[in-house]
Amino acid sequence: MGTSSSFEKVGECLYRNPASGTYYALVKVRGKQFKSSLKTDNLSEARRKLKDYRNDIGRIDPTAGKITVEALADRYLATVAAQAPSTVRKKKDIAKRVKDQWGALQAKDLKKSQIMAWLASFEFGKGSRNKYLRLVRAMFKLAVDDGILARSPLEGVKEEKMDKPIRQTPSLEEFQAIVDSIRSQPLAATREESADFVEFLGLAGLGLAEAKTLTWGDVNFDRSQIITFRQKSRRGFPVPIYPWLRPLLEKRFALATEQNSGTAPLPSTRVFSISNAKTATETACERLKLPNYTSRSFRRTFVTTAIERGVDVKVIAQWQGHRDGGKLILDTYSHVRPVHSEQMARLMTLENPSNVIRMAKTA
Repeated sequence: MGTSSSFEKVGECLYRNPASGTYYALVKVRGKQFKSSLKTDNLSEARRKLKDYRNDIGRIDPTAGKITVEALADRYLATVAAQAPSTVRKKKDIAKRVKDQWGALQAKDLKKSQIMAWLASFEFGKGSRNKYLRLVRAMFKLAVDDGILARSPLEGVKEEKMDKPIRQTPSLEEFQAIVDSIRSQPLAATREESADFVEFLGLAGLGLAEAKTLTWGDVNFDRSQIITFRQKSRRGFPVPIYPWLRPLLEKRFALATEQNSGTAPLPSTRVFSISNAKTATETACERLKLPNYTSRSFRRTFVTTAIERGVDVKVIAQWQGHRDGGKLILDTYSHVRPVHSEQMARLMTLENPSNVIRMAKTA
């Protein structure tokens, strides 16, 4: 569109096409001209839309150039390069599909309808769709933040609500039976190591990633504390050596000392020589006719047991390396909350509980 006689100027930066009645914006920012249909034939609405359009255009950096979708995807991937290798790999895979689809297209020309139709073309579940949507949305948010685009085409698009999964959690008795079953197999060369590894997962309440990287330098018996590194959040946090965990760690330390010719193991020595006990766990569950529990199941056993024994949810969250004050624990373990609630309710009596000490009256 230009300022030819075919368009009527009805205000500053505002033009009207007499044939269709549609209003257009013609805005100049830092020497660069921007034009766009306001997609309305109503003057009042056109003025409102013109104001929004001018604000949007004012945020764009003219020097950013006409970036392509491929270049935008690469710019985004550079910002996540420090994340966990598995996460980066998954994001690169999704970004490659985005580039294969629209690589040469200018980012400003990619429409919401195109993205939504592309997502709908895949035969995958809600979780995968949300991951794809999340990545493309993050790409365009970066473009907006960098002044490349005024708005994201995915503005207002929400992720699909996930169905709440049924997570099978072994009882403490089932967990102990699995450990005993692994340990009792006479023909398995690694039975003791595997049993100790699985037992640690349940008694420490830690995940596979934390357990397999644990070293003796992370274990402080004097302070009764383990310092571990949560792979998911890339952050270290302390975990108590619980009374039921200490005998196992002391046994492992004595074995490591014996294997090191009677000298305490180096701080860099791994507590466990194996990185998982998947096969041992699966066969034990099969022998015991139990569901196919995994390492995550044993972590849930720990959390469930802690809640049922009345441990404060905020404390459990700290033990798990969470920083949300217990929100995730409460959301995930809502089926256990009534037990914890009932225990707390029994404290609400007119008599002073045994764990309360009255403050002395001041003069």
